[in-house]
Amino acid sequence: MQGERRQWHDETVSIAFVSTSWAIELDPDLPLLLDAAGRRGIDAEITVWDDPAVDWSAYDAVVVRSCWDYFTRREEFLAWAASVPRLHNSHEVLAWNTDKVYLRQIEAAGVPIIETRWDVAPGDDLGDHTEWVVKPTISAGSRDTARWGSPDDVYAHSAELVAAGRTSMTQPYISSVDDEGETAMLFLGGEFSHAIRKGQLLHRGEGVRQDRDSRESIDPRTPSDAQLEVSTAALAAARDILGFTEPLLYARVDLVTADDGAPVLIELELAEPSLFLPQSGGGADRLLDAIAARI
Repeated sequence: MQGERRQWHDETVSIAFVSTSWAIELDPDLPLLLDAAGRRGIDAEITVWDDPAVDWSAYDAVVVRSCWDYFTRREEFLAWAASVPRLHNSHEVLAWNTDKVYLRQIEAAGVPIIETRWDVAPGDDLGDHTEWVVKPTISAGSRDTARWGSPDDVYAHSAELVAAGRTSMTQPYISSVDDEGETAMLFLGGEFSHAIRKGQLLHRGEGVRQDRDSRESIDPRTPSDAQLEVSTAALAAARDILGFTEPLLYARVDLVTADDGAPVLIELELAEPSLFLPQSGGGADRLLDAIAARI
């Protein structure tokens, strides 16, 4: 039920942070956002995207957060997004970013991405590597993803995804992830906010698993100038592709370090990324500032 609205700067302001029912208790960002809104006198609440009782037009801003079931119901989710006024990030962003084939456009724009092959079949060139990662282009949380050391396993996994009507992507496993992890760069209101280190998630020889969330290791990280440069270039490319002149409300740029020491893009998360606000040093307040600037 929508709560009583409060006054903020002599105006009535109401924000919906959107999740899915089972993710509300799992998303550590949501309590921090509600607290930050409360300190500003903003009426904020958590809503569920597929709840038919919600009047989305009643909010000054609807902010997609942990809608982590979108990939199993993508067409339904995008239809919902297209119907919601004042949605952040917008329906156009969600439609483009929830299928990782967007990486083709990002690469064409000159941003360094991890080497990626699409829908590989037996006999296709896999590059001069000893391990690979295979995953579908529409997924979340490393589901239907595996790390393989055998080309035969790569081909079989890709074929299984393609047979199910999905697009597969095959990438070399970057060895630096085992020790250095991944770097997630968080941007709020178009400005760099904070970075975190995500520890290794895929283990050698375990095959396809769907239960890796409990492994996640998150720590704050100070990014390098090169990481900031690649992240900024990736976001600029996304805006150009989408035809946007204004920065996105939130964005997460996931990077790894290639064998030559340079950062490369793995994913550009613009739909429903964890923002790692507990590790952000005030990120919830920065996001509220960015929302306020759009109201």
